[in-house]
Amino acid sequence: MTDTGTPEPRGAILQRDKQTYAIVPRTPCGMLSPDILDAISRVARKYAIPIIKITSGQRLALVGMTAEQVEPIWEDLRMDVGRAVELCVHYVQACPGTAVCKLGLQDSLGLGIEIEQTLAEQPFPAKVKFGVSGCPMCCGESYLRDVGLVGTKRGWTVIVGGNSGGHPRIGDVLAEDLTREAALDLVQRFMAMYRENSGKRLRVSKYVDKTGIEAIRAALLPAAG
Repeated sequence: MTDTGTPEPRGAILQRDKQTYAIVPRTPCGMLSPDILDAISRVARKYAIPIIKITSGQRLALVGMTAEQVEPIWEDLRMDVGRAVELCVHYVQACPGTAVCKLGLQDSLGLGIEIEQTLAEQPFPAKVKFGVSGCPMCCGESYLRDVGLVGTKRGWTVIVGGNSGGHPRIGDVLAEDLTREAALDLVQRFMAMYRENSGKRLRVSKYVDKTGIEAIRAALLPAAG
């Protein structure tokens, strides 16, 4: 709600000046197209948007519009809202993987986009960030995200509980050498476990600390129990 008691504009974030807003169009894994770039450019010129910023989560933030401009901008963009403050998946960060990178061992872009399509609209106890890396160079910062995946020659490693914030934490390896299908299934089951058992606004890193990685493995990987 604004100071006047009216609802905040859809998908908008009030800025420091308490007068202007930012929006973040949804761009899964930072993937863009000429049509998307054209739409951003048209909107930025039409509404004289003063700032366009690439975020750390491989997204584009448009900053500096008034409340009245927000909805017309969304209509002109014809893009989904990228959630930036709600309790849900904020973004899936991914490196190029086997799509183009000579070091890529697994399809990080493909898996990252599939994760976002599967989980983006689901509610969670706190914001969630994913990092997907196509090789152990870990350009997707997988060990510092709530949930991370790293591709190896033998398959996927799933990591949970990373955090790069004020209380940084290296994530714990949940399972290794998984197929793409098995990795996606494990991620979905872990996220369901987190949603059902974590307190509101408790980030994944604190949930993993509280629960213990061994208990999580025992619950999700019966053979490890």
